[in-house]
Amino acid sequence: MLGHAFARQWTARRPDDRLTALTRVEVDLRDQAAVRRAVLEIRPDVIVHAAAKVGGIGAKIAAPVPFLLDNLQMDANVISSAIEAEVPELLYIGSAAVYPERYDHPFVEADVLTGALEKANEGYAIAKVAGARLTEYASRQFGLHYRTALPSNLYGPDDHFDLESAHLIAAVLNKVHTAKTEGAESVLVWGDGSARREFTLSDDLAGWVVGELGSLGRWPDVLNLGCGDDRSVAEYYEVATRVVGYTGRLEYDLSKPSGVPRRLLDSSAARALGWDAPTSIEDGFALVYRNFLERQA
Repeated sequence: MLGHAFARQWTARRPDDRLTALTRVEVDLRDQAAVRRAVLEIRPDVIVHAAAKVGGIGAKIAAPVPFLLDNLQMDANVISSAIEAEVPELLYIGSAAVYPERYDHPFVEADVLTGALEKANEGYAIAKVAGARLTEYASRQFGLHYRTALPSNLYGPDDHFDLESAHLIAAVLNKVHTAKTEGAESVLVWGDGSARREFTLSDDLAGWVVGELGSLGRWPDVLNLGCGDDRSVAEYYEVATRVVGYTGRLEYDLSKPSGVPRRLLDSSAARALGWDAPTSIEDGFALVYRNFLERQA
């Protein structure tokens, strides 16, 4: 999802700069030799490392090993190969999952590793903490401009819509669309719907970051990137029903986990650098739903 957004925004904003966009078809980032070979051959001026093993809360609970192991392997291979090739700039896309489970205030970058992580997300979060620390160490030891972006939850076109591995927004749109198509009277929501989440459109984030490449030296080691507004899970379902045109009811399964009660980022440091997320949640949902329908067709 985010890789596609970077490619779109790169083409629009930097048409004179060559982009080499690698997918898992070209290089398995878990293969150290393959990653090293690719980086040494391309010799890029900057790497944006947006790849990760991701999924919803259900997938992370059912199979936690790849969320830790695959991400550790990918991050170690990409960052170590960049160091060896002396790539001057690297942006590592981290995750707000690195922040503690307990929420007392919008998280600032200094809150990383100040408390216990959410259990359901722990393996993924540990890998992301390690990746962020590795970029910081590389900058300090080798004088490189390696930085970590910590986005809020993301949504956008080209997400995975299958319910086993989808992020919240993609899963919600799929579930509500299916309910409408099948004439179902209700849509099932995990938990009580009260958990609050911040979601930023992937193209908003990618568009701003593409403009920052070449100037990462002005960033702090870690930078939050969120839209600055959160909503409850129930509210996201309600937005989806309006966008899809579904008139049934929401049914809450209290036997399922809701996740941490709240996770909102303080992105004031990024806003001081010019960051903004202009797309409204209604417009973003409509964009993603159009993409879903096109892929279904």
